[in-house]
Amino acid sequence: MLKIKKIVELRKILESYRLNKNIIGLVPTMGAFHAGHLSLINRARRDCDQVVVSLFVNPAQFSPGEDYNKYPREFESDIQKAKAAGVDLLFAPNEDELYPRKLLTHIEVADITDCLCGKTRPGHFQGVALVVAKLFNIIQPDKAYFGEKDWQQLKVVERMVYDLNFPVEIVPLPVVRDKDGLALSSRNQYLNQVEKRQALVISEALKMAADKIKSGQRYAVKITGLVEEMIAKTDGVELEYFSIRQPENLTEVKVIKRKVLLAIAVRLGKIRLIDNILVEVSDNVSDYAKEQNPSGNNYRG
Repeated sequence: MLKIKKIVELRKILESYRLNKNIIGLVPTMGAFHAGHLSLINRARRDCDQVVVSLFVNPAQFSPGEDYNKYPREFESDIQKAKAAGVDLLFAPNEDELYPRKLLTHIEVADITDCLCGKTRPGHFQGVALVVAKLFNIIQPDKAYFGEKDWQQLKVVERMVYDLNFPVEIVPLPVVRDKDGLALSSRNQYLNQVEKRQALVISEALKMAADKIKSGQRYAVKITGLVEEMIAKTDGVELEYFSIRQPENLTEVKVIKRKVLLAIAVRLGKIRLIDNILVEVSDNVSDYAKEQNPSGNNYRG
């Protein structure tokens, strides 16, 4: 595995790959690798001839007062994990390499960044779009791999790629969880043992909400109320949002009629965690349908 810090050096190596018509896969990361990152790398390894992993804690996506300075940095451990996973190139630039001068260019993906995490993290998705666009221009991958845990981020990247005609295929992969159901995150290592137990309410609340939908509840406000009540009963956990959304454009859903995204963000002290699940509505009978047609006659979903 080659460890590269300079853009010029990276481009020279990538040029040789392209001359050999290699398929290049990119896994963008901020390091502190866990099984979720490794699932992306493993999939890229299966799909591509050459795998590039970027390792860069991007200051542009941290809002003032967030944990940029404290974000986990485990470079030596990440190197060993990347090497063991079969990564060909580890691109680990310093800040001056990617942002040598004051930024005058910004990328904003409108509408889908106005909700969920976008409401409480001003500028976050501009920073995400900017660094991903820079990586796509520098590396020019054929495929890029993103986890579905950051669903809103995934949709921002997909829309940016579509709108700006980047010649890259975005490959999403499912959320990876520990045995207790907690979605894996680099920020999980901030949690002490008590907080880890408290954080389990996140996945439990999502499962409860999904079960309500599958059993026929179709009013989002009723499900939201149940989640809020459940979180409120858990000491140390503050609900930032729970929302039921259309998966692609992230518009709010009030009456559930088809597949929906259940998205949640909570805080445990200064630690912020997010999670989500998709729920497919497959039954024809619901609370909503019954209320519209109490007799149950001639109902069609």
